[in-house]
Amino acid sequence: MAVDACGNPIEFIITAGNVNDIVVAPNLLAQLDLSHTDTVCADRGFDSDAFRELIRSEQCQANIPYKKNREHLNVNTDWYLYKIRHLVENALARLKHFRAVATRYDKLKRNYEATVSLACALVWFGLVWLKL
Repeated sequence: MAVDACGNPIEFIITAGNVNDIVVAPNLLAQLDLSHTDTVCADRGFDSDAFRELIRSEQCQANIPYKKNREHLNVNTDWYLYKIRHLVENALARLKHFRAVATRYDKLKRNYEATVSLACALVWFGLVWLKL
């Protein structure tokens, strides 16, 4: 899931539970408009040289700490920005307030994608409603 700077969901991809996040990360990044984005924050699970290069090719900075088994040190990681990545976790928690999203009763992927899309729309609608 990708969120904006305020933690509002902007894009998601539904995968099987046994698929690693780094496998679908390039597809998620390709769906995003990164023209107004300076930095892409992610956790250690997205530590990949290929993914970092993909982010750099979009003229963005990758703020991803290295895994513990890498020989690189985390000298280039902005830890203040890294702490802000909890916005993704908060967005997932807000979506799980919807029972159909939290329990996934839907058998088909397309039906569950529609349910998550509706929940994201309701989150955004709540933001618009508060501004009225």
